[in-house]
Amino acid sequence: MERSLIIYDGDCGFCTTAAGFIERRMDVPADIRAWQFTDLAALGTTPERAEYELLWVDTRGRVYGGAQAVAKILLAAGLPWSPLGAILRVPPFRWLAHGVYRLIAGNRHRLPGGTPMCVLPADRRGG
Repeated sequence: MERSLIIYDGDCGFCTTAAGFIERRMDVPADIRAWQFTDLAALGTTPERAEYELLWVDTRGRVYGGAQAVAKILLAAGLPWSPLGAILRVPPFRWLAHGVYRLIAGNRHRLPGGTPMCVLPADRRGG
């Protein structure tokens, strides 16, 4: 791949809002795409994983998920974001970031921009 790829849940209002923030406010050298419109198998991942967490696929094809995907995005965005990304990569901050990410991901339907659709598994969503 020529550019890294950020993959998010396009059915989730909170995730879509977060992806829009990245696109508008951060200068990340990556394409941003909803997993529903992405050939995940070709990237070495699954819909189950993409439903569960934000993904960062680097130019070498390595897939990072959750808090480590967020760290990769922050690092790639450069200043002022990159120092936070560097911090999120080292223990004990890495462990803390994972816990915070899981808390947010598990409650995304309750957060601003979130909808009841965010909590449903993909096979139970309309559309």
